[in-house]
Amino acid sequence: MASFAKIGLNNKVIEILSVNNEVLKDSNGIEQEVNGIDFLTKLTGWAIWKQTSYNTLAGVHNNNGTPLRKNHAGIGYTYDEDRDAFIPKKPFNSWILNEDTCLWNAPVAKPTTELEENEYYSWNESIINWEVKTKL
Repeated sequence: MASFAKIGLNNKVIEILSVNNEVLKDSNGIEQEVNGIDFLTKLTGWAIWKQTSYNTLAGVHNNNGTPLRKNHAGIGYTYDEDRDAFIPKKPFNSWILNEDTCLWNAPVAKPTTELEENEYYSWNESIINWEVKTKL
């Protein structure tokens, strides 16, 4: 199955639909994104779709295939036309977009110090740093 992101206002992803791979094939048996877009446009009446891949994260395809648009789209993600990439919502104001992965990074690296079994690191935006929290 091929996945397609429905693109709404401000290039926000508003829905993800799957299409049978056979629908994408042209007369030579080669999958073409435009065939999926045409199919979904006729089916839904919505014309703005972009193909996305469940197997793509941070610009890497997890099955050694060709990555598609940096990240699998999710509802609320933004499609960036200039980067031809799906970018998740920015989690905190201080975080910085990694241009290679199109994912957000904290401005301070997460500590690698081992914690107790009931502890974890959590981002604290008010101090712009990681802090140790205790699991309940």
